[in-house]
Amino acid sequence: MPQIVVIGAGFAGLTAIREIRKRDREVAITLVAPRKQLHYLPGIIWIPSGLRRREDLVVPLDRFLERMNVRFHEAQVTGLADGGRRVLTDAGELANDALLIACGGRFIRKLPGIEHAVTPCEGIAAGERIRDRLREMTGGTIAVGFAGNPQEPSAMRGGPMFEFLFGIDRQLRREGRRERFEMVFFSPAEKPGNRLGPRAVTSLLDEMGRRGIATHLGHKMKGLEADRVHTEGGSIGADLILFQPGMTGNAWFDATDLPRSPGGLVSADRHCRVAGFERVYVAGDSGSFPGPDWMPKQAHMADLQAAAAARNMLAELNGEPAEATFRTELMCIVDSLDAGMLVARSERRNIVLPSSPVFHWIKRGFERAYLRRYR
Repeated sequence: MPQIVVIGAGFAGLTAIREIRKRDREVAITLVAPRKQLHYLPGIIWIPSGLRRREDLVVPLDRFLERMNVRFHEAQVTGLADGGRRVLTDAGELANDALLIACGGRFIRKLPGIEHAVTPCEGIAAGERIRDRLREMTGGTIAVGFAGNPQEPSAMRGGPMFEFLFGIDRQLRREGRRERFEMVFFSPAEKPGNRLGPRAVTSLLDEMGRRGIATHLGHKMKGLEADRVHTEGGSIGADLILFQPGMTGNAWFDATDLPRSPGGLVSADRHCRVAGFERVYVAGDSGSFPGPDWMPKQAHMADLQAAAAARNMLAELNGEPAEATFRTELMCIVDSLDAGMLVARSERRNIVLPSSPVFHWIKRGFERAYLRRYR
């Protein structure tokens, strides 16, 4: 019986498993990950306010894997061998007939002093750290910003930083203490959020102005201190720094012959195939894919790529042409704790709908429906 190995228990990996099982109930699947859990990272924007807790966002996968008839291999991947036919881990080797790399990326932590900042999307613990710091603070300056990977335009995750910015502003207003805080948004980009489209950038900057949030834009980052952000355009004093750097590939990629993009991600074609490797695919944040420069690194895009990769793996195993592709589509709600702005972008259109409480509740409803699949 053919053996499929999926590396990563995030959005792309789990979507691929669902897609495979929808089309083939018999093929053997092994999931490799450090823990048998899905961490729903989009929900960490609500941890500082108490709207979400760790237990709301961590979903044990025992029941899902049992339903899908998937074997779980708890381990850290350390490399590949035999052209991808063997996955090397710290808990032994796994042979496969088809492989999907869906283990996400990692943030570039080369900026001097980056240890002084909280990087929100690193995980639930980061959201809890922000929550605890806000509870301790009686006033001061909160600096929120993000940067990208200069060699990989798509390898950034700026959307959540807008959500933390607006969410914290709203939280402090609810608590009746916003006047004790200064808030500053910084980015080396002159038009932060440009991948969302020009109208979205204008809307985001207008919203910052309306909320009394200062901006420091278009200046290259130089470094961080415990109480200061340094850029080529000057320094920003800060009592709390939230900073999201650009992304690159996982460290274990360096121990392989996988083809890499200039930014360090695994190079793939429009079918999610890894060039030069037979029946090896990549989806989500691990990969660099052909497409427009605004192609997002977000869960929705990972799901679309994973579904295409799953269809193509099964096609190859069945001796059929692997022709499935994914559409490039950005879909997000920039939440602000009790309202949200809808942004949708495709090859043909770019839609921006103004902030509304309706979109906040749609985002919460989507989370509930998405996680139900895995509970």
